Amino acid sequence: MVNKVSEKSNVRANVKVEDVKLYINGEFVQSESRTTFANMSPFTNEQINNIAEGREEDINKAVKAANNAFKNTWSTMKISERMKYINRIADVIDEEVEEIAILEAIDTGLPISQTRKMVSRAATNFRFYAKMVESKLHGEAYQVDDEFINYTIYKPLGVVGLITPWNAPFMLETWKVAPALATGNTVVLKPAELSPLTANKLAEVIHKAGLPKGVFNIVHGFGETAGASLVAHPDVEAISFTGETTTGSIIIKNAADTLKKTSMELGGKSPLIVFDDADLDRALDAAVWGIFSFNGERCTANSRVFLHKNIKHQFVEALKERVSNIKIGDPMDPSTQLGPLIEKGHYNKVKEYIEIAKQEGCEVIQGVIPEEFKAGNYVPPTLLLKATNDMKVCQEEIFGPVMAVIEFETEEEVVAAANDVKYGLAGYVWTNDIKRGHRVAQAVEAGMLWINSQNTRDLRIPFGGTKASGIGREGGHYAIFEFYTEPKVIHVAIGDHHIPQFGKKK
Repeated sequence: MVNKVSEKSNVRANVKVEDVKLYINGEFVQSESRTTFANMSPFTNEQINNIAEGREEDINKAVKAANNAFKNTWSTMKISERMKYINRIADVIDEEVEEIAILEAIDTGLPISQTRKMVSRAATNFRFYAKMVESKLHGEAYQVDDEFINYTIYKPLGVVGLITPWNAPFMLETWKVAPALATGNTVVLKPAELSPLTANKLAEVIHKAGLPKGVFNIVHGFGETAGASLVAHPDVEAISFTGETTTGSIIIKNAADTLKKTSMELGGKSPLIVFDDADLDRALDAAVWGIFSFNGERCTANSRVFLHKNIKHQFVEALKERVSNIKIGDPMDPSTQLGPLIEKGHYNKVKEYIEIAKQEGCEVIQGVIPEEFKAGNYVPPTLLLKATNDMKVCQEEIFGPVMAVIEFETEEEVVAAANDVKYGLAGYVWTNDIKRGHRVAQAVEAGMLWINSQNTRDLRIPFGGTKASGIGREGGHYAIFEFYTEPKVIHVAIGDHHIPQFGKKK
């Protein structure tokens, strides 16, 4: 035990956490107001550091810098030259991956074993979009008889505003920043105020990669001040947001005043459906991983698990055993599987939902939090048994390590229940009847479905949801063609086509 404690202490000691400034026009600067806010540890609920609080005046500075960089540097650069910078960012991330993973774990409470995997994907995001832009960012051409050639090109928008969440901050920031920069836009990033450390590290990475001043900017702060100012700014051409549905709705309303493009990846209440012919061992692995990894704070989590009545008892007994064995611990311990939730307010919200579940008639089964971790925001892995789909805990997004288990009997019944919710982000179907797998996957109202699979991602395909889970798609060519660029049509006359001669004397 002494060795483990020493190891965790050494991991924390290897990274020095300093106060965080804004990053505007290639410089780390204090906010204009000189105001800061405290960044708190999910593990101890003690202060980690101070963060510069950006407001409207700081957003204005950042947008001005980004606009100047777009017009004078970034959009005019040859693609091959721009991609050198993008690939250099990826190289620097690879060099700093361990430090970034540690900062992510310190800031969010996510287990270090998971942040290491998440952060390593960030470099891939930049390399992927560098290749995508170089090889795929081309238009179409059509010849009309011997009179015209019409062709399309794709132009960057200008300054784009990116508002990112706290649940997998570095990976999700790079998921937006990489295509935005690769396509020739300049960026103002407003990261979640609850997870500023790796956003600041991204600024350091980009600074080290030597990008021209103003191409990338970060304004830390709160949604109602910094975020709202970014959305309202007339020189910001688009807003990409990942977060809670109510906030997304407000952003869309406010963005309408300046006719901005918006991309919204919002909440979820995703079903995982297990039929009685499924490979139950693999379905069990996927169900447990899908809700209890990321501390349950993931938009695509399978928070509603539908079990066919023939296998329900067997599956539930296996779930109980897994929940009792999930390793709750220090985020810095490589063996930890579940860490603390992001902050005290969210912790209280998740605990309230568990109490509501009891009031609604659920049987609540939980793991046990070790005594030495009681200072942190720990919610044990939780099963809500005897749940029905109409319960509040089955309709609203809890965003924590809480799985509701619902029984079903027929395919038609479970599809109807899966769809009887306002969200439509993801879904999972487990069956060895491949016809039924396709049928159900196509019938479930969600933007993304997996058959006999956990949540695996392919950067080439679209990511996003339907209904209250979002508007638009990002990922692959959907990001570079549908959101971060604008098509322009060029019509070229190659012959003397007819032009009406108004006003000409005969």
